[in-house]
Amino acid sequence: MATGGGASGTAGSRRADLPAGMEGRREEAPEPEVSEASEEDEEEEEEEEDDGSGVRVTPALLKATTGEFSLESILLLRLRGRGIAHLGCLADCSNLEWLDLSGNAIAGLAPLATLRALAVLNLAGNRVASVEPLRGCRSLRQLNLAGNRLRSLRQLRCLQGLRHLESLRLRDPLGNLGNPVCATPAYRAALAAMLPGLKAIDGQRVAGRGSELFRLCGELDAALDAEAAPAAPAEPPQPWVQAGFWEPRPPRRSAVLEEATRQLGQALRECRELGRRADDSIAQAQRALGRRHHGNFGF
Repeated sequence: MATGGGASGTAGSRRADLPAGMEGRREEAPEPEVSEASEEDEEEEEEEEDDGSGVRVTPALLKATTGEFSLESILLLRLRGRGIAHLGCLADCSNLEWLDLSGNAIAGLAPLATLRALAVLNLAGNRVASVEPLRGCRSLRQLNLAGNRLRSLRQLRCLQGLRHLESLRLRDPLGNLGNPVCATPAYRAALAAMLPGLKAIDGQRVAGRGSELFRLCGELDAALDAEAAPAAPAEPPQPWVQAGFWEPRPPRRSAVLEEATRQLGQALRECRELGRRADDSIAQAQRALGRRHHGNFGF
């Protein structure tokens, strides 16, 4: 009993040391500070996490869509606008070469990492914030990421190992699709420098056949959009050619030309004479044939 009393007395003395108005409150430990980098990472993780809703890709869905009994036999797959949020068993389509997943609610791309034969991939109009799994798509040539949640070019560095990648789209003006990274000034030039193998960015050729025309068109558009500087006083127009250039010149006499003209006229006259004789001969032959037909009354 004495021990209990001593303990209670000690507790009472501690309560007495507290300032007025703080009795009965527990001591609160300081909350840990969260860095900005960790907050950004958490936001990206939240965006990449599936919310549990939406359609999941299943073997039954793939077989009903393609008519194939084996998932390994699927080479081309179109799943546009199906409300898909989970790629599910898509990794089992190991021979897939062409895939359209546009217009869905996809955030995570992990099942695509094993598709070594995939050459064309359309992910436009989804919720993709990380393309890291595409590092494994070694055969990828065309990639459409317009209308997603890519915020910086650093998120696309994982594509540097794709040696066959030729076309990358982050923005589609016709479909009003883009990414936050598209607001970065000159992002196309930075993207071309980061991925020098690209031949087309956002549908515009940056290398190879036709790239020079696109460059000239871009420079022309920039010149037309730029504010016009005050023009200097124009000089009076100067004629392109000397005076009298368009006036007809007098014909030059030439003995050779005159002789050629004379011979041509003579040849034409002879042709007309031959034509007249031929017409006479044909007329005589027709008259002779007519008389023969009239004399054959006995048959």
